[in-house]
Amino acid sequence: MTQSRRRVLRYGLIGAAVVAAAGAGGFELVNRGVLPGKTVLDDLDGACSLPAADLTPYAVPGPERSGAFYSAARGRLVGYTIAYPPGHGPGDRLPLVIALHGYGGNHADALSGMSPAEALALRVSGTPLPPMALVTADGGGGYWNPHPGDNPQAMLADELIPMCRRLGLGLGGAGQQDERRIGVMGISMGGYGSLLLAEKRPDLISAVAAISPAIWTSYAQARAANAGAYASAADFAADDAVTHAAALAKVPVRVASGSSDPFYPNVQILARALPKTAEVYFGSGCHSGPFFSAQEPPSLAFLARHLAVR
Repeated sequence: MTQSRRRVLRYGLIGAAVVAAAGAGGFELVNRGVLPGKTVLDDLDGACSLPAADLTPYAVPGPERSGAFYSAARGRLVGYTIAYPPGHGPGDRLPLVIALHGYGGNHADALSGMSPAEALALRVSGTPLPPMALVTADGGGGYWNPHPGDNPQAMLADELIPMCRRLGLGLGGAGQQDERRIGVMGISMGGYGSLLLAEKRPDLISAVAAISPAIWTSYAQARAANAGAYASAADFAADDAVTHAAALAKVPVRVASGSSDPFYPNVQILARALPKTAEVYFGSGCHSGPFFSAQEPPSLAFLARHLAVR
C-alpha cells in the first residue's frame, strides 16, 4: 500500500514536473505531449540538474529598444527588441546576433534566464564579450520555416536584417567592405530555425549556434509530435536541417544538446552531417532551462569570435 501510494504521489507530480523540466524554450514538448516520461522522471530525480550558470553581468547592461514593424512576409505586425552592449547605444556600428525564440515564445523571451542586454554584458570564462548588438523578433509557432501566408525566414532575411543594417548593425568596421557580420542563435525551435537560416542564407550569416535544437529526421516523426511544424512533406524535405547541413560548409557552427534531451538522438544524427569543423557539445542535461542557460554564454562567445571586427 505504501509503495503504491508513493508511486501515485511520484507520478502525480508529473504534470508540474513537465512544466519545470521544459522551461520556456521547451514548451512545444509539453504542449504537444512529446516530453517523454523518462525526461520527467530524470527531472524529479535530479538528472536534469546542472550547476547554475553565472549570468551576472560584469558591467551595467547597455540600452534596449523594443518596437514593432509590419512584416509583409508574415502578414502581421512583428515585435522586436534590439539590445546594445555596455558602453554602446543607438547609432553605433556593431556586429549583430539574431536570437530566435522557442515554441510558444516571442521576442521578449528568446533567451533563457536573462534579457538581451544582460546577455551582451556577460563575462565568459572571465572575459567580457566583444561589443556586438543582439536582436530578437516574433517568429510565430511554425518552427521558423515557411507556411502558407507566413514566412518567418523571409521576414528575417528580407525585413529584419535590412532594418538592423540601416541602424548600422551587422556591418563590418568603418571602411571595411565585409558586411557579413551577422550571427544567429536559438534555443529548441529557435535552434532549428537558426540552423535553417544559416543553411538558406550563408551569404548573410557568418556563424550559427544552436542550443538544444528541435530536430526531426522525417516528416512523419515531426507530424506525430507537432502537426503544425511543417505545412507538408515537401516543405519538410525543403527545410530539413539534417539533409541540408552541407550548406554550412563555410559557416562556423556550434551545436549543443543534453544527453537526456528527447531530441538528443536526432541532434547526434545532425552532428554527423555537419562539416567536420563544427563545434559540438554533448553533455549532461535535459531539454530544460538549466541546460539552456548553461549553454548561452559559450554560444555567445563562439559567435563573438567569428563576428569580431578585425
